[in-house]
Amino acid sequence: MVYSHTKIVGPSGKYGPRYGSTLRKRVKSVMEKMYQDHQCPFCGSVGTVKRESAGIWVCKKCGHKFAGGSFTPRSELSIYLPRYYKSM
Repeated sequence: MVYSHTKIVGPSGKYGPRYGSTLRKRVKSVMEKMYQDHQCPFCGSVGTVKRESAGIWVCKKCGHKFAGGSFTPRSELSIYLPRYYKSM
């Protein structure tokens, strides 16, 4: 059975009518950012970076593990303060 009510609310549809619409909209925006395709800062491949735990990200292609934001590999602050990676 296909649930049509999750097309609009996306990943926050699992909460149903609970917790209020504003909180579910915030969860939706965070979850969409977390699950979108990210680019590896080391090898440059897109779609291979996955979240291992809060703040720890792993590239499935090159195997590099690095620290980032909790829900995105690069936090909002790192846009203004760029990090320069050294090749190992």
